[in-house]
Amino acid sequence: MCPALSKALPPGPLLRRLLARYLLLLRLHPLLTKAASSAVLSALGSLLSQFIERSQKKPGSSKSLDLSGPLRFAIYGFLFTGPLSHYFYLYLEQLIPSNVPFAMVKRLLLDRLVVAPPFLLLFFFVMNLLEGKDLSAFAEKIKSGYWVALKMNWKVWTPVQFINVNYVPIQFRVLFGNLIALFWFAYLASVKKR
Repeated sequence: MCPALSKALPPGPLLRRLLARYLLLLRLHPLLTKAASSAVLSALGSLLSQFIERSQKKPGSSKSLDLSGPLRFAIYGFLFTGPLSHYFYLYLEQLIPSNVPFAMVKRLLLDRLVVAPPFLLLFFFVMNLLEGKDLSAFAEKIKSGYWVALKMNWKVWTPVQFINVNYVPIQFRVLFGNLIALFWFAYLASVKKR
């Protein structure tokens, strides 16, 4: 077992102890910690989507949870969101240091116009694979949902990413994005079902 995990949590309020443990893991194993937190928060976003959907259904309709959806989102978060975001933010710091003229705008434009569209496409592709669907289903999903989701991505994530890439310390950018993504994945899960 990892020594960081085997030590007892420090004394104090639970939230403070969990934060201390997260910070320790982030320092010792940054990529794994970001991947794991992405997995957990992505799965929670999928569960949130199901709870919202259940609350809007008519009485008497099925109330069982589909755990395969949160599992797919956890896999996506662990294998893609966490690692890709980790390396993107590191690369962004090197590519556009904060002392470069118009760095704030350049970082935002790079994220929104260059990274976001293929990242969303990757989401649809991976989810299609994890659901066991063929390429024709993927093409249909892209045709029916990609542009809608990308426009919503730009609306929701542009102010979030402006704050994230310019004001959030680099070691917390993935976590900050994951906390917002909790609700974003709830939205994507609902779009995916249309």
